Amino acid sequence: MSVIVRVSEAHVRPERFEEFRDLIVAAVRDFPGRHPGLVDHEVLLAPPDSLLYVSRWRDERDLVAYAGERWRDEPVVLPGEEEYLVAPLRVRHFTLATLD
Repeated sequence: MSVIVRVSEAHVRPERFEEFRDLIVAAVRDFPGRHPGLVDHEVLLAPPDSLLYVSRWRDERDLVAYAGERWRDEPVVLPGEEEYLVAPLRVRHFTLATLD
């Protein structure tokens, strides 16, 4: 399996951090049921101003179905999300190295 790890990094206005965290957690909670290629996901917090959404995808086809053809360059942004951020959302991708 060639898992793709997608990391979306948000730099959040400190005074809106908790509200943003709640928004993201609620938005992604049902993603596994809606996106069959999503292997695993988590929200990582670094208060007062940083949040990562880390998702692991079975393959590129499943990631395209979620994020679109420009998945490598364009983050998936929720409506109104930009009002919480001090900078545009950043997205990066990784593959897993075998350790044997």
